Amino acid sequence: MGLIILLIVGGLIGWVASMIMRTDGQQGVVLNVVVGIVGALIAGFVVTPLIGGAPITSGVINIQTILVSLLGAIVLLAIINLVRRGSVR
Repeated sequence: MGLIILLIVGGLIGWVASMIMRTDGQQGVVLNVVVGIVGALIAGFVVTPLIGGAPITSGVINIQTILVSLLGAIVLLAIINLVRRGSVR
């Protein structure tokens, strides 16, 4: 059940991050889910220990884990845009 919740929340986080970064039209649903999950994982392992709390992969879903995961997905999209285009949009 935790994997299904991670996929759903990761997809929503990836979708919101792609809307914020204005890359929603270039990505499909699958890439939104991948960006959301990878961004959540990166943020969970890097940012969460610095500020305290539990990563989204632990099954704890609250506003802090969602915001940290969203931040990780936005940073991941910015890095992807930088590599693809040479500039962040």
